[in-house]
Amino acid sequence: MCRRLMPCVFLTLASLLPAHAQALKEAEIRALFTGATVAGIYADGRSFSEYHAEDGRALGDNGYAPNTDACWNTDGDKVCYHYGQRGDRKTFCFVVEKQGGDYNLRVADTGRLNAIATVIPGNPNAHGDGGRRWSCDDLLSRRGGMRMAGRKLVHP
Repeated sequence: MCRRLMPCVFLTLASLLPAHAQALKEAEIRALFTGATVAGIYADGRSFSEYHAEDGRALGDNGYAPNTDACWNTDGDKVCYHYGQRGDRKTFCFVVEKQGGDYNLRVADTGRLNAIATVIPGNPNAHGDGGRRWSCDDLLSRRGGMRMAGRKLVHP
């Protein structure tokens, strides 16, 4: 029996989704997420909303805390999120599956369904960095074939 309503709702919704989901390739993930807001609900019921800036910053709220020093990139056929400064950085990678009008985010190493999300063009929630400099330029310059040119992320 579910102890909290939101996880029950999430699991119920997940069970009602069509059985077939199509895993996206790296170029598809990059094209879909760049300049868009990915928002949804985690398996534990928390909601999240992150704007995927072209320069690699992930602005918004990851469901657990407002983002600071958060970045995203593609790595093969996965999207990866990096939270925190270099010494304390935590990285989470997900396979992205299109299922109807939604996207399943599955933990890359285990295949466990982590979240169901929608992708909204632009930054409708005006997620920003609060004028702070973020510390993930070093990481983005060497991950997933992307490199930094000044403050702009460049794809090969």
